[in-house]
Amino acid sequence: MKRALISVSDKTGLVDFAKGLEKAGYEIISTGGTRKALDAAGVKTISISDVTGFPEIMDGRVKTLHPKVHGALLCVRDNPEHVKALNDLEIDNIDLVCVNLYPFKETVQKEGVSHAEIIENIDIGGPSMLRSASKNYRFIPVLCDPADYAKVLAEIEENGETSEETREHLAAKVFRHTARYDSMIADYLTKKTGEKYPESMTITFDKVQDLRYGENPHQSAAFYKGMNPKYSLANAKQLHGKELSYNNIQDGNAAIEVLKDFDGQFAAVGLKHMNPCGVGIGSSINEAWDKAYDADPVSIFGGIVALNDAVDAELAEKLSKIFLEIIIAPGFTQEALDILMQKKNIRLLELDTTLAPNNILKYTNVNDGLLVQDMDVHHTTKEDLECVTKRVPTEEEIEQLLFGWNIVKHVKSNAIVLVKDNQTVGVGAGQMNRVGAARIAIEQAGEKAKGSVMASDAFFPMPDTVEEAVKAGVTAIIQPGGSIKDKLSIEECDKHGIAMVFTGTRHFKH
Repeated sequence: MKRALISVSDKTGLVDFAKGLEKAGYEIISTGGTRKALDAAGVKTISISDVTGFPEIMDGRVKTLHPKVHGALLCVRDNPEHVKALNDLEIDNIDLVCVNLYPFKETVQKEGVSHAEIIENIDIGGPSMLRSASKNYRFIPVLCDPADYAKVLAEIEENGETSEETREHLAAKVFRHTARYDSMIADYLTKKTGEKYPESMTITFDKVQDLRYGENPHQSAAFYKGMNPKYSLANAKQLHGKELSYNNIQDGNAAIEVLKDFDGQFAAVGLKHMNPCGVGIGSSINEAWDKAYDADPVSIFGGIVALNDAVDAELAEKLSKIFLEIIIAPGFTQEALDILMQKKNIRLLELDTTLAPNNILKYTNVNDGLLVQDMDVHHTTKEDLECVTKRVPTEEEIEQLLFGWNIVKHVKSNAIVLVKDNQTVGVGAGQMNRVGAARIAIEQAGEKAKGSVMASDAFFPMPDTVEEAVKAGVTAIIQPGGSIKDKLSIEECDKHGIAMVFTGTRHFKH
């Protein structure tokens, strides 16, 4: 008679799977809570202690770490010496392993959980059994995911055993499973010890969905989420519309990144191709949207909208008149949904965009490499500003300068943003020189450039950007400062009565 060893924390489908194995002629070896659940369901089990001849000790910390378990799992069955050793030591085969692990991730995320409880949820015996059996997948099917129960039972019922191809796929999944598990433990302990950039870094992500394609139709793609996806599209609830695309997710992420800098203010972001095309703040989310739309009603066509307050019927009517790919908001009234859902293809995503991001590191892949840095969450206040010109900006100008500064950090470098009356009026993004970015922003603003303020993500290497600002009628400028030629830009501002402040912090975005 064949024997299966079953020991699971996630008991989804457990009883039906065990009964299927029992029907196929398997004896069931089990441990602890799994055995109790199977016994209660009428499945006959053998205690692991009866197999090992040794009791479970240390509150169950040691029960399966025994030669009679791992000898059975690691025996190469077409190797006569292995088989002889097994027979000499009176070790019986184990022909199937079904194990999943202590809920470490769920434990870490529990409110008020103690370090001691987290440590107790580090599984040792489970990964050991999974790894031993998976190393020997030529002979033993190993399951760590209830989603595989039906396929394995079907093969056993049809053929009396699983195919080697299936066993190989299951083994690969097991090693991904244990690697993920070890990665979470390593991450927890690394953070606890305060190591930010350790000598090696293993991060783990879980698949959300396969995507229709990547940036372009000839590229395949999938979407994965990290371990704590609170301020992430991976945590969004899609209420309507077709599946998100690769570019939708990229743009949606960029849009909510802009929102995070407007805590306590009603803010609306229109975004296209990873750059904000219109941003507005107001006394209500409706006013904020009006400003964001008015900032660039051309570029928003086919774009992404992100809001930090719920969409009501009045706002939904406005949004429904434009072709948009996605609307992201912390909520939608039923009346708003009734209006917006009439548009078949628009994606409506519910996400708490008022949350602060909970991740502190940003990962960027390069060919066969990973760049890791702090998230750019630096916040500049009025007190941080250094006025370097003869004219000091007015209170109103300071308010607009800080508004522009919060936006320019999210525009691809080189970046120039013009703002006026709590809305963007011109955005120059991703240019190879700064004066080029300024000209684009000024051209887009047109007459609105007069009386606006300018924000630059990095310093001016030449006075030419200031010269363009003068011609456009800009009244104040915010920039990091730090160029060896700062004096030239300051003199140009003083010549024309423009106020300029330095932040001492740049915001390159590559």
